[in-house]
Amino acid sequence: MAPPARTLAPVPPRLWRWAWIAVDALAAAAVVAAVVLMRPASGWWVWCLAGLLGLPLAVRRWWPVPVLVVVLLTTATALVVGIGVEIVVYVVAAALYPVALSSARAAAWGLAAALGGVLVPGLVDAFVAGLPIVPAREGVESFSTTPLTVTGYGTAVVAASWALAWAVRTRRRHASQLTDLRVARAIAEERLRIARDVHDVVGHSLSLITMQAAVANHLGSGREAALRTIEEASRSALADVRTVLGGLREEDSGGAPGPVDLDRLVEETRAAGVAVTVDRADLSRVPAGVRTSAYRIVQEALTNVRRHARATRCRVTVAATDGELSLTVVDDGTTPRRTDRPGHGLLGMQERATLHGGSLSAGPEPDGGFAVRATLPFRT
Repeated sequence: MAPPARTLAPVPPRLWRWAWIAVDALAAAAVVAAVVLMRPASGWWVWCLAGLLGLPLAVRRWWPVPVLVVVLLTTATALVVGIGVEIVVYVVAAALYPVALSSARAAAWGLAAALGGVLVPGLVDAFVAGLPIVPAREGVESFSTTPLTVTGYGTAVVAASWALAWAVRTRRRHASQLTDLRVARAIAEERLRIARDVHDVVGHSLSLITMQAAVANHLGSGREAALRTIEEASRSALADVRTVLGGLREEDSGGAPGPVDLDRLVEETRAAGVAVTVDRADLSRVPAGVRTSAYRIVQEALTNVRRHARATRCRVTVAATDGELSLTVVDDGTTPRRTDRPGHGLLGMQERATLHGGSLSAGPEPDGGFAVRATLPFRT
């Protein structure tokens, strides 16, 4: 048997942030070096201009707007002077990206400012005699030598930076919306689960209490036994409701129902005057979630037997095979029950079966009576 594949642990967001800051610092150093190495003139002022042009990039993620302002002012100066004209458009594009990433409004004015900061001083160089102060080297394209080509190229680079930021910002917004939808769906599913559990618990117990209260009210004999059944059903219902609501505060609400819980359902139904026979398999290998859904389906089916069927006999069959749990609750009731417009009980049973990819059918039997059949697939 091959060993399980190893999965790489996700990189912490804080580590990613410092990695990108390190990249920005390297980019800032590279800009300073490029401006100094490709200078057409020398002097301390060249180093100052190179530092103002490149070093702000190291902190562009912390202060994007101030960095863009400083870079645009330095770019205009560099173009008029004639220093660093080969790379200023890339510096502006790098400074524009975090501004355009922050919001749509910032992206709009950031793009306009970036294009103006590059094209206005460039066109001044192209049409004003004596500019730039330091003439461009031979073979190097600039606004003063090839204004149309450089204008188009600079516009394309700045626009590409803005478009990339827009795409990333849109993707993040969609991811955030998807996360919100998933959270809302999880909340709705949890509310539906709680509603099903409360309906099953309260409906089952109250139907038993109502029936036994009627017995105690109309019969002289058997009143004490009916009252004891009411007391036991009330305690059981209260405990079940506490278990259901406890799931709102704790991750583990007490585990899945077991054989003792099923025996309790059967005894409560027998106490209502229905002869119940049970044929069940060992469910120890069935997942807890599937056992819980099976228990609730049987609970609701027995509740309907007492409430609607006027049955005298009922048979409960629980069978488990490899990968599937099947349930059958059949009674000999004579009262017709409509299934074209099912109530909350039948809908709840259907939802529990569908939750596990299973199926449920409920309807009258050909020879009389009513049957509820469900299959719940599971993985062992």
